[in-house]
Amino acid sequence: MQKYLEKIKVELKLRDYSQRTLNSYLFFLKPFLGSIENPETLSLDCVKNFLAQLIDRYGNKSRALAVSSLRFFFKRVVDRPDIFVKLEVPKKEESLPVVLSVKEVKDLINAAEFIKTKLIIKMLYSSGLRVSELVNLTPKDFDFNENTGWVRKGKGKKDRLFKIADSISKPLQKYLKKNQDNKYFFSKEKPLTTRNIQLLIKCAAKNAKIQKKVTPHTLRHSFATHLLENGENLLVIQQLLGHKNLETTKIYTHISQDQIKKVKSPLDRL
Repeated sequence: MQKYLEKIKVELKLRDYSQRTLNSYLFFLKPFLGSIENPETLSLDCVKNFLAQLIDRYGNKSRALAVSSLRFFFKRVVDRPDIFVKLEVPKKEESLPVVLSVKEVKDLINAAEFIKTKLIIKMLYSSGLRVSELVNLTPKDFDFNENTGWVRKGKGKKDRLFKIADSISKPLQKYLKKNQDNKYFFSKEKPLTTRNIQLLIKCAAKNAKIQKKVTPHTLRHSFATHLLENGENLLVIQQLLGHKNLETTKIYTHISQDQIKKVKSPLDRL
Protein backbone atom coordinates (compact mmCIF):
# COMPACT_ATOMS: atom_id res chain seq x y z
CA MET A 1 0.00 0.00 0.00
CA GLN A 2 2.77 2.44 0.94
CA LYS A 3 4.33 2.10 -2.51
CA TYR A 4 1.12 3.28 -4.15
CA LEU A 5 0.61 6.12 -1.67
CA GLU A 6 4.06 7.47 -2.48
CA LYS A 7 3.32 7.24 -6.20
CA ILE A 8 0.04 9.14 -5.68
CA LYS A 9 1.86 11.96 -3.86
CA VAL A 10 4.48 12.21 -6.62
CA GLU A 11 1.88 12.30 -9.42
CA LEU A 12 -0.18 14.97 -7.65
CA LYS A 13 2.88 17.14 -6.98
CA LEU A 14 4.07 16.82 -10.58
CA ARG A 15 0.74 18.24 -11.69
CA ASP A 16 0.96 21.08 -9.13
CA TYR A 17 -2.11 19.99 -7.18
CA SER A 18 -2.59 21.85 -3.89
CA GLN A 19 -1.81 20.31 -0.51
CA ARG A 20 -5.52 20.46 0.26
CA THR A 21 -6.35 18.34 -2.81
CA LEU A 22 -3.58 15.90 -1.94
CA ASN A 23 -4.99 15.49 1.58
CA SER A 24 -8.53 15.08 0.24
CA TYR A 25 -7.51 12.39 -2.25
CA LEU A 26 -5.50 10.49 0.34
CA PHE A 27 -8.46 10.63 2.74
CA PHE A 28 -10.33 8.26 0.42
CA LEU A 29 -7.44 6.41 -1.19
CA LYS A 30 -5.84 5.24 2.06
CA PRO A 31 -8.88 3.21 3.23
CA PHE A 32 -9.48 2.01 -0.32
CA LEU A 33 -5.94 0.67 -0.72
CA GLY A 34 -6.12 -0.79 2.77
CA SER A 35 -9.19 -2.81 1.81
CA ILE A 36 -7.76 -4.46 -1.34
CA GLU A 37 -4.84 -6.70 -2.23
CA ASN A 38 -3.66 -5.73 -5.70
CA PRO A 39 -5.06 -2.71 -7.61
CA GLU A 40 -3.51 -3.98 -10.83
CA THR A 41 -5.73 -7.06 -10.92
CA LEU A 42 -8.71 -5.62 -9.09
CA SER A 43 -12.17 -5.90 -10.70
CA LEU A 44 -14.44 -2.95 -11.40
CA ASP A 45 -17.09 -4.48 -9.12
CA CYS A 46 -14.71 -4.27 -6.14
CA VAL A 47 -14.21 -0.54 -6.76
CA LYS A 48 -17.96 -0.02 -7.05
CA ASN A 49 -18.52 -1.92 -3.80
CA PHE A 50 -16.12 0.44 -2.03
CA LEU A 51 -17.98 3.47 -3.42
CA ALA A 52 -21.35 1.97 -2.48
CA GLN A 53 -20.21 1.80 1.16
CA LEU A 54 -19.78 5.59 1.14
CA ILE A 55 -23.40 6.34 0.23
CA ASP A 56 -24.77 6.24 3.78
CA ARG A 57 -21.79 8.09 5.25
CA TYR A 58 -21.14 10.96 2.85
CA GLY A 59 -23.07 13.44 0.72
CA ASN A 60 -22.82 13.78 -3.05
CA LYS A 61 -20.00 16.30 -2.91
CA SER A 62 -17.74 14.06 -0.81
CA ARG A 63 -18.56 11.00 -2.87
CA ALA A 64 -17.77 12.93 -6.05
CA LEU A 65 -14.37 13.68 -4.53
CA ALA A 66 -13.91 9.98 -3.75
CA VAL A 67 -14.66 9.10 -7.38
CA SER A 68 -12.24 11.78 -8.60
CA SER A 69 -9.48 10.41 -6.38
CA LEU A 70 -10.07 6.86 -7.65
CA ARG A 71 -10.20 8.00 -11.27
CA PHE A 72 -6.87 9.79 -10.77
CA PHE A 73 -5.36 6.69 -9.17
CA PHE A 74 -6.45 4.32 -11.93
CA LYS A 75 -5.39 6.73 -14.65
CA ARG A 76 -2.12 8.19 -13.39
CA VAL A 77 -0.77 5.64 -10.91
CA VAL A 78 -2.15 2.31 -12.11
CA ASP A 79 -2.92 2.33 -15.82
CA ARG A 80 -6.39 0.79 -15.73
CA PRO A 81 -8.57 2.51 -18.37
CA ASP A 82 -11.05 -0.36 -17.99
CA ILE A 83 -11.84 1.10 -14.55
CA PHE A 84 -11.34 4.88 -14.59
CA VAL A 85 -13.47 5.50 -17.71
CA LYS A 86 -16.38 3.65 -16.10
CA LEU A 87 -16.36 5.48 -12.77
CA GLU A 88 -19.12 8.09 -12.89
CA VAL A 89 -19.19 11.16 -10.67
CA PRO A 90 -22.49 11.47 -8.72
CA LYS A 91 -24.83 14.21 -9.87
CA LYS A 92 -24.46 17.45 -7.96
CA GLU A 93 -27.17 18.23 -5.44
CA GLU A 94 -29.26 21.17 -6.56
CA SER A 95 -29.29 22.85 -3.15
CA LEU A 96 -28.86 26.62 -3.09
CA PRO A 97 -26.23 28.21 -0.82
CA VAL A 98 -27.18 30.00 2.37
CA VAL A 99 -27.18 33.80 2.04
CA LEU A 100 -27.40 36.36 4.84
CA SER A 101 -29.58 39.45 4.63
CA VAL A 102 -27.88 42.84 4.89
CA LYS A 103 -29.19 43.15 8.45
CA GLU A 104 -27.78 39.76 9.38
CA VAL A 105 -24.35 40.76 8.03
CA LYS A 106 -24.46 43.90 10.19
CA ASP A 107 -25.52 41.86 13.22
CA LEU A 108 -22.71 39.36 12.60
CA ILE A 109 -20.09 42.12 12.47
CA ASN A 110 -21.44 43.81 15.59
CA ALA A 111 -21.50 40.49 17.47
CA ALA A 112 -17.79 39.79 16.86
CA GLU A 113 -15.92 40.07 20.15
CA PHE A 114 -12.57 41.33 18.86
CA ILE A 115 -11.44 44.00 16.40
CA LYS A 116 -9.45 41.45 14.44
CA THR A 117 -12.51 39.19 14.08
CA LYS A 118 -14.59 42.15 12.88
CA LEU A 119 -11.93 42.96 10.26
CA ILE A 120 -11.84 39.36 9.07
CA ILE A 121 -15.63 39.23 8.70
CA LYS A 122 -15.66 42.57 6.91
CA MET A 123 -12.89 41.46 4.56
CA LEU A 124 -14.66 38.22 3.64
CA TYR A 125 -17.95 39.99 3.02
CA SER A 126 -16.57 43.07 1.26
CA SER A 127 -14.22 41.24 -1.09
CA GLY A 128 -15.78 37.82 -1.69
CA LEU A 129 -12.50 36.11 -0.84
CA ARG A 130 -12.35 32.41 -0.09
CA VAL A 131 -11.20 31.77 3.48
CA SER A 132 -8.10 29.94 2.16
CA GLU A 133 -7.23 33.09 0.18
CA LEU A 134 -7.79 35.39 3.15
CA VAL A 135 -5.46 33.54 5.53
CA ASN A 136 -2.62 33.64 2.98
CA LEU A 137 -2.77 37.39 2.34
CA THR A 138 0.44 39.27 3.17
CA PRO A 139 0.89 43.02 3.77
CA LYS A 140 2.54 43.45 0.36
CA ASP A 141 -0.62 42.13 -1.34
CA PHE A 142 -2.43 45.36 -0.39
CA ASP A 143 -2.34 48.67 -2.24
CA PHE A 144 -4.11 51.20 -0.03
CA ASN A 145 -3.45 54.04 -2.49
CA GLU A 146 -5.75 52.27 -4.95
CA ASN A 147 -7.75 50.38 -2.31
CA THR A 148 -7.08 47.12 -4.10
CA GLY A 149 -5.37 43.86 -3.26
CA TRP A 150 -4.09 40.73 -4.96
CA VAL A 151 -4.87 37.10 -4.30
CA ARG A 152 -1.67 35.27 -5.19
CA LYS A 153 -2.08 31.75 -6.56
CA GLY A 154 -5.70 31.34 -5.54
CA LYS A 155 -7.87 28.46 -6.69
CA GLY A 156 -6.53 27.16 -9.99
CA LYS A 157 -3.14 28.74 -9.20
CA LYS A 158 -4.36 32.08 -10.55
CA ASP A 159 -3.68 35.62 -9.34
CA ARG A 160 -6.64 37.99 -9.21
CA LEU A 161 -7.41 41.52 -8.15
CA PHE A 162 -9.89 42.29 -5.39
CA LYS A 163 -11.41 45.55 -4.18
CA ILE A 164 -10.87 46.86 -0.65
CA ALA A 165 -14.02 48.57 0.61
CA ASP A 166 -13.48 52.28 1.32
CA SER A 167 -14.99 51.91 4.79
CA ILE A 168 -12.48 49.24 5.81
CA SER A 169 -9.34 50.77 4.27
CA LYS A 170 -8.30 52.93 7.24
CA PRO A 171 -9.09 50.29 9.90
CA LEU A 172 -6.96 47.80 7.96
CA GLN A 173 -4.09 50.27 7.75
CA LYS A 174 -4.39 50.98 11.47
CA TYR A 175 -4.34 47.25 12.23
CA LEU A 176 -1.29 46.75 9.99
CA LYS A 177 0.56 49.61 11.70
CA LYS A 178 0.05 47.91 15.05
CA ASN A 179 1.21 44.58 13.65
CA GLN A 180 4.17 45.61 11.49
CA ASP A 181 6.06 42.38 12.20
CA ASN A 182 3.33 40.19 10.72
CA LYS A 183 4.50 38.00 7.86
CA TYR A 184 0.86 37.42 6.93
CA PHE A 185 -1.72 40.14 7.18
CA PHE A 186 -3.73 38.49 9.94
CA SER A 187 -1.00 36.40 11.59
CA LYS A 188 2.63 36.70 12.57
CA GLU A 189 4.57 33.64 11.35
CA LYS A 190 2.16 31.10 9.84
CA PRO A 191 -1.23 31.56 8.15
CA LEU A 192 -4.24 31.21 10.40
CA THR A 193 -5.97 27.89 9.89
CA THR A 194 -9.26 27.98 8.01
CA ARG A 195 -10.73 26.06 10.94
CA ASN A 196 -9.81 28.93 13.24
CA ILE A 197 -11.72 31.40 11.04
CA GLN A 198 -14.71 29.05 10.88
CA LEU A 199 -14.90 28.91 14.67
CA LEU A 200 -14.62 32.70 15.03
CA ILE A 201 -17.52 33.22 12.61
CA LYS A 202 -19.59 30.46 14.18
CA CYS A 203 -19.17 32.14 17.57
CA ALA A 204 -20.14 35.55 16.16
CA ALA A 205 -23.23 34.05 14.48
CA LYS A 206 -24.26 32.47 17.77
CA ASN A 207 -23.83 35.80 19.59
CA ALA A 208 -25.88 37.50 16.89
CA LYS A 209 -28.62 34.86 17.29
CA ILE A 210 -28.57 34.10 13.56
CA GLN A 211 -30.46 30.85 12.98
CA LYS A 212 -28.86 30.08 9.60
CA LYS A 213 -25.68 28.03 9.33
CA VAL A 214 -22.98 30.67 8.89
CA THR A 215 -19.52 29.84 7.54
CA PRO A 216 -16.81 31.94 5.86
CA HIS A 217 -18.22 30.81 2.50
CA THR A 218 -21.64 32.15 3.52
CA LEU A 219 -20.10 35.62 3.46
CA ARG A 220 -18.75 34.99 -0.05
CA HIS A 221 -22.23 33.92 -1.20
CA SER A 222 -23.74 36.98 0.47
CA PHE A 223 -21.18 39.27 -1.20
CA ALA A 224 -22.08 37.98 -4.67
CA THR A 225 -25.83 37.97 -4.07
CA HIS A 226 -25.92 41.49 -2.65
CA LEU A 227 -23.82 42.80 -5.57
CA LEU A 228 -26.28 41.25 -8.00
CA GLU A 229 -29.24 42.72 -6.13
CA ASN A 230 -27.58 46.13 -6.37
CA GLY A 231 -27.44 45.80 -10.16
CA GLU A 232 -23.79 44.75 -10.61
CA ASN A 233 -22.93 43.02 -13.88
CA LEU A 234 -22.71 39.23 -13.64
CA LEU A 235 -19.42 39.19 -15.59
CA VAL A 236 -17.87 41.59 -13.07
CA ILE A 237 -19.05 39.37 -10.20
CA GLN A 238 -17.50 36.38 -12.00
CA GLN A 239 -14.13 38.15 -12.09
CA LEU A 240 -14.35 39.26 -8.47
CA LEU A 241 -15.11 35.71 -7.32
CA GLY A 242 -12.41 34.19 -9.51
CA HIS A 243 -14.83 31.80 -11.21
CA LYS A 244 -13.44 30.15 -14.33
CA ASN A 245 -16.90 29.49 -15.74
CA LEU A 246 -19.79 31.97 -15.84
CA GLU A 247 -22.19 29.07 -15.23
CA THR A 248 -20.77 28.80 -11.71
CA THR A 249 -21.59 32.46 -11.06
CA LYS A 250 -25.11 32.14 -12.48
CA ILE A 251 -26.25 30.32 -9.35
CA TYR A 252 -26.63 33.74 -7.74
CA THR A 253 -29.37 34.64 -10.21
CA HIS A 254 -31.44 31.92 -8.50
CA ILE A 255 -30.95 33.16 -4.95
CA SER A 256 -31.32 36.90 -5.42
CA GLN A 257 -34.63 37.16 -3.58
CA ASP A 258 -34.78 40.95 -3.64
CA GLN A 259 -34.93 40.92 -7.43
CA ILE A 260 -37.85 38.49 -7.32
CA LYS A 261 -39.67 40.74 -4.84
CA LYS A 262 -39.24 43.74 -7.15
CA VAL A 263 -40.80 42.01 -10.17
CA LYS A 264 -44.09 43.63 -11.15
CA SER A 265 -46.77 41.09 -11.99
CA PRO A 266 -48.29 41.43 -15.47
CA LEU A 267 -51.70 41.46 -13.77
CA ASP A 268 -50.82 44.72 -12.05
CA ARG A 269 -50.05 46.27 -15.43
CA LEU A 270 -53.55 45.72 -16.78
